[in-house]
Amino acid sequence: MAPESPGPENSTGAQSGSARPSDAHNDPVRPDHPQADAMPTDSAQPDPQPTDTAIDPDAVLWSASEADREGRPLLVLMHGYGSNESDLFGLAPSLPLELVIASVRAPHTAPWPIDGWSWFTAGTEKGPDSEEINDSARAVLTWLDNLTVTPPSVGLLGFSQGGAMVLQLLRNAPSRFAYGLVLSGFIAPGEEPGDADLAERKPPVFWGRGSADDVIAESAIVRTTDWLPTHSTLSGRIYEGLSHGINQQGVADIRAFIERNL
Repeated sequence: MAPESPGPENSTGAQSGSARPSDAHNDPVRPDHPQADAMPTDSAQPDPQPTDTAIDPDAVLWSASEADREGRPLLVLMHGYGSNESDLFGLAPSLPLELVIASVRAPHTAPWPIDGWSWFTAGTEKGPDSEEINDSARAVLTWLDNLTVTPPSVGLLGFSQGGAMVLQLLRNAPSRFAYGLVLSGFIAPGEEPGDADLAERKPPVFWGRGSADDVIAESAIVRTTDWLPTHSTLSGRIYEGLSHGINQQGVADIRAFIERNL
């Protein structure tokens, strides 16, 4: 049985059938440009617990300047293990133009010889440690709290480890996010305090994965298959012959799902 997320997870990788759209969208904007961040949480949300884990605001890639973010929905992108904030940003040209896209870098440096970043320790049969993945989820919530332009809604999209983060963020803040897209990802094991609320709310979630994906453990796939229908309004798609990546049909499905939930 394969461990969960054992190696670098580039959504565009060398997987047969995977594809990355062109980067010819808006040039990414970083916060050291005079155009910076967006969004304090709504007052009904509980304060995130203190953590030393943090998102680097200077590493975030934005699709729009601060002046152009007012009144537009936000989509937060979270890359896979051993990758970085540039990876999923290549999806931007294929996504609805009304979105503001923010691609964040995971808070942990992946261990040598992996040249990239991680949301939690990879390669364990039992899946991510609850404290570790929740620290990363709280780091994303804190980053959102410290932004300055309030979007009308926030959606989440993540690949592999980033997909696990999408679901963990929904579990940490069930009423905060409009929808989530989990690409080649999975649910972390164990129960969380927000699970019962999610089972009531059932937010829209897209789960897409390849039939030939041998990176994510079968136990994680089974766990996710059991969990998602009872905790979300699920749209699922299995891409025949695709390994651990995103193909052009997947990109079209991502766009269609987002358009339905804007």
